[in-house]
Amino acid sequence: MGEAHGRLFAAYLAQKRPAINAYLAEHAPKPEAGTQAVDDMERYAYAPLARFTEAGGKRTRPALVLLGTEAVGGDEARALSCASAIEYFQSAALIHDDIADEGQLRRGEPCTYLTEGTGVAINIGDLGIVHTFAGILDDCTLDAETKLSVLSLLARMEQRTVEGQALDLGWTRDGRWDITPDDYRVMARHKTAYYSAATPLAAGAITGGGTKEQVAALHAFGMDAGLAFQLQDDLLNLVGDAEKQGKDFRSDITEGKRTLAVCLALEKLPKAAHDELISILSAHTEDPDAQARAVALMDEAGAIDAVREEAHGLAASAKSHLEGLSWAADAEELLLDMADFFVERAG
Repeated sequence: MGEAHGRLFAAYLAQKRPAINAYLAEHAPKPEAGTQAVDDMERYAYAPLARFTEAGGKRTRPALVLLGTEAVGGDEARALSCASAIEYFQSAALIHDDIADEGQLRRGEPCTYLTEGTGVAINIGDLGIVHTFAGILDDCTLDAETKLSVLSLLARMEQRTVEGQALDLGWTRDGRWDITPDDYRVMARHKTAYYSAATPLAAGAITGGGTKEQVAALHAFGMDAGLAFQLQDDLLNLVGDAEKQGKDFRSDITEGKRTLAVCLALEKLPKAAHDELISILSAHTEDPDAQARAVALMDEAGAIDAVREEAHGLAASAKSHLEGLSWAADAEELLLDMADFFVERAG
């Protein structure tokens, strides 16, 4: 499995993307037919949300819903509304994040709030959150008990994500640099791991009729794998392929993000270097030389290697949660490979 370095999971994503895209297109939210001013509702809310969602990338999160269903031997068709819900939450979160972070580009295009206006963009994101729940409620293939279980899980996911975002935004607003590595891990688990891996897999297992033990194991797997995914994201931003990332390369330094590498470095650097790193991160610089100096300081503190090691350790921990339970053979192999994919991907 280690030799594959995530290639099986990458192929799985490519295989599932057409079905996910087709479902998203067929079940895109629409204003009520015959409603007065329906064309303007479409123009100011539904069409921009559809465009943003259609431009999504690998569809990793909705694919994980399908994988969770397959892992417990369930029917993929019953999981598509939940997969769609996760993707609409992703759209909403990104649209809102770009406003909060004052981002400029998303998926290679100007951020929604720049093209539509901040107020309209907030409302577009709100529509995405509404459809997270509405799409599942409207799915006639799911029984009431399954809907309630999935919706409860999604509600907790949204709460945890908001909690993580509160930490991230609050630390930035207040100029906090006393954030410990454990503080960062709590923030990243809440902001990223729940909706990027744990909830999609667990929700898929619920729609597939999995046991409580299977649902819990996939959730635990996803929490570790999701944090590993975020750590790899952080590393790619700092020391990844600059040409592949384009303007996003080292944007975490420009935005002064409190990443794990930053938190570890600030704990270990001597005072002069500690203060220099904070100065660079606080300056919101786009100067490549200053950004390179920040990375060099983190590297000197051993933070880059420590984050890489922790990401791989989390991938191994994720795999351990699958032990002792029965899984569909192909799906178990994909889950193991997924953990490798999350820490081996180059973009």
